[in-house]
Amino acid sequence: MFAALIMVALFGVPDWAALGACVALAVVVFLFVFYIHPDASDLAPHRTKLDQLLERRDTIYDNLRDLKFEHRAGKYSEGDYELMKASLENEAVLVLTEIEQVTESQIRRARGVRGATPERSAK
Repeated sequence: MFAALIMVALFGVPDWAALGACVALAVVVFLFVFYIHPDASDLAPHRTKLDQLLERRDTIYDNLRDLKFEHRAGKYSEGDYELMKASLENEAVLVLTEIEQVTESQIRRARGVRGATPERSAK
């Protein structure tokens, strides 16, 4: 209602137009607040490739730990345990290699930016 008074006083807008504008604004705000929900992907933090690889590495380590525990509990035979362990270890090697490649490329990019200064090249 305050906005309607301002519109009438400053712009000489008729009362019915100012009141209509206030009602329309209130409806738009109501719809936005109660009916428009952000997409879940907008709320989720964006993960880098390195974050994904580190999470995968941690999962593999957890699986290896669980496998060792279950083998000791007698759930798996020695042959099955060795096959699953070798498979997880091979997967871990691949993930660790990829983590190393990603971190090296980030280091190279950072050094390339800093290394371009004349003081560093003179040393």
